[in-house]
Amino acid sequence: MSELYDVIIAGSGSAGMTAAVRATKQGLKVLVVEKAHKIGGTSATSGGVTWIPNHGLGTDDSSAQAIEYINAVANGPVRSDRIDAFLETGPQMIAFLREIGMEPVVMPWPDYYPEAPGARADRSVVFPKYDGRRLGELFPLVREQFTRFKLMNRYTLDFMEANTISTRSPGWIREVLKVMGRYWLDFSTRRLDRRDRAFSLGAALIGPLVERYSAMGGEFLIGWGVKKLVVEGEKVTGVEIERFGKRRTVRSRHGVIVCAGGFEWNQELRNRFFTIPGDTRFSSTPEEANRGEMLEAGMALGAATEFTETGWWVPTMSLPLTTASNFEEIHQAVFDVGRPHSVCVNRNADRFVDEACGYDRFGNGMLEDQLKTGANTPCWLIFDATFRYKFTAGGIMPTALMPDSKIPASWWDQYIFRAPTVRELAQKIDLDPAKLEATVARMNGYAKTGVDPEFGRGGNAYDRNFGDPKLKPNPCLGSIDKAPYYAMPVNLGDLGTKGGLKCDAQARVLDGNDRPIPGLYAAGNASGSPFGNAYPGAGGTIGPAMVFGFIAADMIAQEAKGELGKFTHNSG
Repeated sequence: MSELYDVIIAGSGSAGMTAAVRATKQGLKVLVVEKAHKIGGTSATSGGVTWIPNHGLGTDDSSAQAIEYINAVANGPVRSDRIDAFLETGPQMIAFLREIGMEPVVMPWPDYYPEAPGARADRSVVFPKYDGRRLGELFPLVREQFTRFKLMNRYTLDFMEANTISTRSPGWIREVLKVMGRYWLDFSTRRLDRRDRAFSLGAALIGPLVERYSAMGGEFLIGWGVKKLVVEGEKVTGVEIERFGKRRTVRSRHGVIVCAGGFEWNQELRNRFFTIPGDTRFSSTPEEANRGEMLEAGMALGAATEFTETGWWVPTMSLPLTTASNFEEIHQAVFDVGRPHSVCVNRNADRFVDEACGYDRFGNGMLEDQLKTGANTPCWLIFDATFRYKFTAGGIMPTALMPDSKIPASWWDQYIFRAPTVRELAQKIDLDPAKLEATVARMNGYAKTGVDPEFGRGGNAYDRNFGDPKLKPNPCLGSIDKAPYYAMPVNLGDLGTKGGLKCDAQARVLDGNDRPIPGLYAAGNASGSPFGNAYPGAGGTIGPAMVFGFIAADMIAQEAKGELGKFTHNSG
């Protein structure tokens, strides 16, 4: 490999790979440095959804409507300059992906605040299943989905398959057999690896980006972590990297783009920045991956930070690994907490949120209730046998796939609790029995009327999208009245951090006086979110990450061509 590149990119998630493909396509010599032993970062393990308003894929959305919506849902300060750049460049980034042969598909998912002015149900796009064997030798080096996104810890699922199976919709058994048959009939891959060759969700986004970057001659350094930003004069001109204790310096002619994720796995930084620090072990991102090294490296150069007080929240549950009980795995409870025949309560046995709302909104509800009562984080998911039969609860599959008899004995009364009555369940988990009985009784009343006067559960399109359509009058409200009764603790987990290096609309990292640090750019969770503490819709993390990676690559390409003064977001 060379020791001099046009641009060095730290991190290989959606921000880094978008920047890498865009820069390479424009003729630059690019190096992607990834400290992990796998390519893809947090993005590869995510749902892979990308939130791009006015994306140009056959809808009548507009930037004006998107701005109206974002301003309506802003939960504190936002960066209007970066929002404008995001909205202007997002459609161009999508057009570029189509130009290089990727196929974004619009999903009919409501924005996370569907009641707000300007909300829509067509701003989230996903990418179809991708054949991982197209990557050749890189196939086993792309980060694999967490088992929580797989059927029986093995079989790849896309969104439609997962929804059909998890909700036991008509044809779900046939769907299970199709998924399993696809895997076992793939004899060539079974001889190579246990992994399913079908990449879905986040891997279906990362896979084709890696393929195109590699085909154009882009280079990877895998397993090398950036320890220091190299500066000559006032300009960042390279990185000092380390692997297995050996250090080396790699230089860049035109810039370094920091796309190395946030700091959710650094307890010291969480304690320093977060309103409620929480514990690193409740994060649902790849373990020990995002430790904020590049945030600290930027701050060491005088870089400013913003929005570091909060994360992209998601309720999570912990369960032991089935193959190694001494180790725990984090399971997202994105939709589980809002399914009918259940209720979420704090440790005072009080409800605190519309349980079916968006996961970041749910997490903010946990945080606000903790600040108010001191009796949240964790809270409790309470459900009955009907819920247990129909739905997942973290890593606990519905009874058809995982009956109570298949739940390991060591999990009972440690990770999942069961009792013949609500009162006895409350006693097991140290809640006030009378208060929990009263809360459940109220929920049963709401299930009959279809109206939740406390929090409006099921009163908007987002809530109803993940309810049980067979339930009337409200698909999100089902009676909690069939024994046995169950409880599982729910932690304030995250999908990463919302804050990081402060950047301008051109993705340039700013110092304490809001001046760009020459040669230093950032995108994704390594930088502050343009939305501040808001999470506008599905893909609200990945959308801006890819767009600002795209912008950073364009900025560097213009500098390389000596045309920086002529830069516009419309560069082709």
